[in-house]
Amino acid sequence: MDDISELVTMGKNNMESGNYQEALSFFEQALLGNPQDPDLWNLKGTALRSLGRYEEAIESFNKSLEIEPRNKHS
Repeated sequence: MDDISELVTMGKNNMESGNYQEALSFFEQALLGNPQDPDLWNLKGTALRSLGRYEEAIESFNKSLEIEPRNKHS
């Protein structure tokens, strides 16, 4: 699990720096290790949205909602 946490941290750091393509790569790698994590799908969707890849972003956000339908941030 440490590897996934490290990938997520690297992805978030890249997002903050505006390196969205790099961030996306880290989130996709993390998803290979934990494809049922709705937060990872949200992070991927955010990176895709930042890249202007809106259809793919929607798919990622929808996948997150399929895994965990409730909105835990509200």
